[in-house]
Amino acid sequence: MEVQLYVYDISKGLARQMSGQLLGIQIDAVYHTALVFGGIEYFFGSGVQTSYPGGTHHGRPMEVIPMGTTQLPLEVILEYLESLRAIYTTESYDLFLHNCNNFTNDFSMFLVGKGIPDHISSLPQTVLNTPFGQMLKPQLDNAMRGITQAPVPPNHVPQATARPQSIPNGLSSRPQTNMSISQKKEEVPGVVYRPTRLKQLDELLASARDSCAVIFFTSSTCAPCKIVYPAYDELAAEAGSKATLIKVDVNDAYEIGAKYQVRATPTFMTFIKGEKESEWSGANEAKLRGNVRLLIQMAHPPHPHTLLRLPTLQRLHKTPVTYTKIPPIEKLIAKMGPSGSNPAVGTLKEFITTRQQSGAVEAPLPNLPAITTFISKSFQTLPPESLFPIVDLFRLALVDPRVSGYYAEDASEIVFRILNTVNRLDMSCPYQLRIVTLHMACNLFTSQLFPIKLFLKPTYSAPLFQLVTSSLLDNEHPPVRVAASSLAFNMAASNHQQRMEGNADFLPESSQVELVASLLEAMGRERESKDGMRGLLLAVGLLKYMTAKGGEVDDLCEAVGAKGIITEAKGAFPDLKELAKEVEQVM
Repeated sequence: MEVQLYVYDISKGLARQMSGQLLGIQIDAVYHTALVFGGIEYFFGSGVQTSYPGGTHHGRPMEVIPMGTTQLPLEVILEYLESLRAIYTTESYDLFLHNCNNFTNDFSMFLVGKGIPDHISSLPQTVLNTPFGQMLKPQLDNAMRGITQAPVPPNHVPQATARPQSIPNGLSSRPQTNMSISQKKEEVPGVVYRPTRLKQLDELLASARDSCAVIFFTSSTCAPCKIVYPAYDELAAEAGSKATLIKVDVNDAYEIGAKYQVRATPTFMTFIKGEKESEWSGANEAKLRGNVRLLIQMAHPPHPHTLLRLPTLQRLHKTPVTYTKIPPIEKLIAKMGPSGSNPAVGTLKEFITTRQQSGAVEAPLPNLPAITTFISKSFQTLPPESLFPIVDLFRLALVDPRVSGYYAEDASEIVFRILNTVNRLDMSCPYQLRIVTLHMACNLFTSQLFPIKLFLKPTYSAPLFQLVTSSLLDNEHPPVRVAASSLAFNMAASNHQQRMEGNADFLPESSQVELVASLLEAMGRERESKDGMRGLLLAVGLLKYMTAKGGEVDDLCEAVGAKGIITEAKGAFPDLKELAKEVEQVM
């Protein structure tokens, strides 16, 4: 998608006319900016807001600047946007320190790898550098809020985000594109399909052959049918990808009504594993809900683990383990030697310090492309023993989801260069470099984009698996084992969340087998660190929870005697007895 920067002058020309007299310097405009892509304008005012392009109260932009093209999937973009909403709130808006231009700079950095023009982003500080600007700062901030945080006119607010809907022509009343039914079902679960031809219906039923389907026969003149329309739509959303819900208007689809001998509306037919299950007529909402839910339960019987009482393993673990402790920054930079004078180090230091002292709201993103270049060159030229302070400083920046999100997508190669360097050194890797690399990898999980990127390609996941499995078995350094168990937990928790939400696992089964084997071996050895054992138990439990009976992970646990290993761990660490009992039950 093409990304454009819309630039507005919220002073409507007054800044150009009066700035010289008031401030003693000439400024051309009071800039408001927004990013436009996919037919939607995104900006920060009263929180993160959207509008159709040029549809805000600011009118037409004074300038439109092409920022480049983003190849990121829309799902990834919207996920990152959600992380920005937590930082760019209505209450946090500040005309000089935390404004629309900070937002567009951060968002643009993620989308296209570069920020907005400097003359725009630096304008607030230019004004504050004048005596009159400092004196009038509170009055100007309050006076401009009615302009900067005004609502978007209702007729210009998009009814939804720019997310394209992927439903084939003639099958849904939503926006349509020409896609195969298999693609459509995978990408847009929870819709009600509306076939008008027999061939379309046959394809829908065929796509549900391994699951279940419901056909709701209705007609445009059937008043009772309309009573249960909302309930049927709700059931479709509730079912998601577990069932295919279909609505057929027999007035528009005569051949379908004839084949299925529909004599009255509403009539409902259910199918499971390709075979007709039941049929009934009448607008009974309670019966409809009960029958559809029973059908889904029959098609997707609950996993035995869900019937157990496992409070730890049955809840989502959305908060990753992170390493946020900040060492003395000056001492850390001093350990870099001549590299510490690089401007990229200065921007990193300023970002980390500001974020620590004033919070993420007050800390605009540093020049991430310059930081990436600095790290890349350092790993090409410096000896291994000189790299750890650079990775440690990088680790601190990754605590911010804006930074980790950027490195999950736009600059992931530098992350894997670090991982590959540590893996290549293997046993000769300096302890400090290995430990801060593990901490860095944990902090990458502050962005939900990282697991998506990580597990999509083996070339990305392999270095991380190698790092965690080798570090779990480090006999000499307990802190390394603790950090490795934390990283394993983050990986397992991301996969567990997918499974709990009814989605396909992030991790391939072969990778899960490799990770579980390393975790169990480490568990058999660990007798020093309670924190390390807690991480190992959690990671194994989350990976094993709701796995297929007789699958590769199940076979591995049986072969190595996983229950016995956990029983020994329970004896060695009595404080972890309750957690160990839960993990025992899923083995």
